[in-house]
Amino acid sequence: MSLPAIWYLPTPNHTRTVFAPPAYQRLLDNFALTANPGPSGLSAQQVEEGIGDFEGLVTGWGTPPLSPKALERAGRLRVIAHSAGSVKHLFTPEQVENQLLRRGICVASANGAIALNVAEHTVGALIAMSRQWFTHSRNIREKGIWHDPPIPRSSQHLRGAVLGLIGASTVGREVIHLLQPFDVTILVYDPFLSDWEAGRLGVEKVELDEAFRRADLVTVHAPKIPQTYHLIGAPQLKLLRDGAVFVNTSRGSVLDHEALLAEARTGRIQVQLDVTDPEPLPPDHPLRALENVVITPHTSGAGQYGYHRIGEYALLALEAFFQRRPVPGQVDLKRWAQLA
Repeated sequence: MSLPAIWYLPTPNHTRTVFAPPAYQRLLDNFALTANPGPSGLSAQQVEEGIGDFEGLVTGWGTPPLSPKALERAGRLRVIAHSAGSVKHLFTPEQVENQLLRRGICVASANGAIALNVAEHTVGALIAMSRQWFTHSRNIREKGIWHDPPIPRSSQHLRGAVLGLIGASTVGREVIHLLQPFDVTILVYDPFLSDWEAGRLGVEKVELDEAFRRADLVTVHAPKIPQTYHLIGAPQLKLLRDGAVFVNTSRGSVLDHEALLAEARTGRIQVQLDVTDPEPLPPDHPLRALENVVITPHTSGAGQYGYHRIGEYALLALEAFFQRRPVPGQVDLKRWAQLA
């Protein structure tokens, strides 16, 4: 019996980043793999010209969107394993409706693997900001202050806190999982979260303003879709208590940055942003200068552990599909509009 024919579109550099050597060897052993020799990514035209021979595709960072012509020519195509996070850039809504769904093409994403790194960053940020590590470090290094009296020696840190979690996404759910040992009360705002699912997760489902009003710490994991543009603005930020921590590792557009700037300038909240709008922020943007705002350069998804799980997710998706088992990371194409 011949092995399924798979076209591997990412570059060798991508392979080194997301595949541990044993996982990539398993990919070579279990499939008739045609790999992009690199070092550059393939063009959309190259994909159109070559796609007809393959039953499966592996895509990744830098893979061009699949054109309607490419999908029309992909008569044998049955599965696409995306060795990265979001698949939204690969297809238009029309392609999803008229080609992928109609033909029953399975699309799987390694979004769950990236979520492992983002969730770790989030929990680290919640701890660091609530304990004001960056402020203490800066005071000692730059100002010679051993302990700044305005910073309370005892305040609400992560353990025992009330956490507002905005968006029960893949990342949000991994954050919930990581927080289990911390005796945290978790309030979740997510209009797509059912009461049953909230009970299963052990969280309290609340409205957006209530999450901000009651929480000691707030972390954002909402998708970038039209409905979430500036979801969080002045009305919500003003509800945060003095000393609260606000963390955003989702997308910058979810947050009104002018409203955040106004609130952060009061000095009464601690802010950690791994994403901004625009990204990066201009060098002279005033958020960069505020001591209670810590900005990281969209690195929360990075990390060898999660990166190697990306390759593993893609491999497992292909293996499961061709063995007719449930496909891990399969994208619900019927919910395309709600996907990040």
